[in-house]
Amino acid sequence: MASTNDLKNGMVLKLEGGQLWSVVEFQHVKPGKGPAFVRTKLKNVLSGKTVDKTFNAGVKVETATVDKRDMQFSYMDGDYFVFMDMETYDQLHVDRKAVGDAANFLIEGFTATVAQHEGEVLFVELPAAVELTIQETEPGVQGDRSTGGTKPATLETGYQIQVPLFITTGEKIKVDTRSSDYLGRVNS
Repeated sequence: MASTNDLKNGMVLKLEGGQLWSVVEFQHVKPGKGPAFVRTKLKNVLSGKTVDKTFNAGVKVETATVDKRDMQFSYMDGDYFVFMDMETYDQLHVDRKAVGDAANFLIEGFTATVAQHEGEVLFVELPAAVELTIQETEPGVQGDRSTGGTKPATLETGYQIQVPLFITTGEKIKVDTRSSDYLGRVNS
């Protein structure tokens, strides 16, 4: 249990029937008239739905213990992603639903943060940017400029993103894992 005065960004609360909500942002408000309160923006850990919720200041809320560990993606086993704990070498099978959009950027050997609560995997989080190789894209045309248009390119994971016209097959690029945007070339 924690008080609403102790809230921090990233803290996970257990509210309304045991649902887990992550604190995205919070603000302590002390109006000139009336009691103080805490205005929060909460994100449902499983569904990703975001809501605004107001608590009276000093009210007790139940917190959830979420174990976040860096694990290395090893391989696919059917519909499951197999991650290995780098300290204990234990393997963890994670279903596709828990991995979510991170699946678009996972290749063997990548390190990801796996969040668990009471033995259940809640989500898998990748770094903000990853380096991947272009598996296939149309060749550029003479006169293509860096400020020009974009074209589709298939990454080594099989996921397709938009890249500038000057990018060629086999190049290594940096990709934003949150928005799927091209960030730039990787200099070898």
